[in-house]
Amino acid sequence: QVQLVESGGGLVQAGGSLRLACSASGRTFSGYTMGWFRQTPGKERDFVGGINWNGRTTDYADSVKGRFTISRDNAKNTVYLQMNSLNPEDTAVYYCARSRGALVQRTTTAYDYWGQGTQVTVSS
Repeated sequence: QVQLVESGGGLVQAGGSLRLACSASGRTFSGYTMGWFRQTPGKERDFVGGINWNGRTTDYADSVKGRFTISRDNAKNTVYLQMNSLNPEDTAVYYCARSRGALVQRTTTAYDYWGQGTQVTVSS
């Protein structure tokens, strides 16, 4: 069983930065593509970004491109989401997830394990 635990969420002013971390249990972390998603009440869970197993391929939603950066440390079984220039529209619960396959995909159905989420709130 794979367990994913997000951390690093909180309250930040518009224009500020946060760094989320997602720690994974198990020795299979390094071989998997990982993704970040976010969700606000009453809305679907949206793709934020993803990173392949060796970190050489990333993909980002247009809404965060140029502001957010995903990285990973396979030795620490951790994937990160650096969020800069935050705005109130970035307020959401952020989830990390492990992909079923090798490609970075944007749909939730491509991911089989999910963390519990961490709240990010950006004040104006």
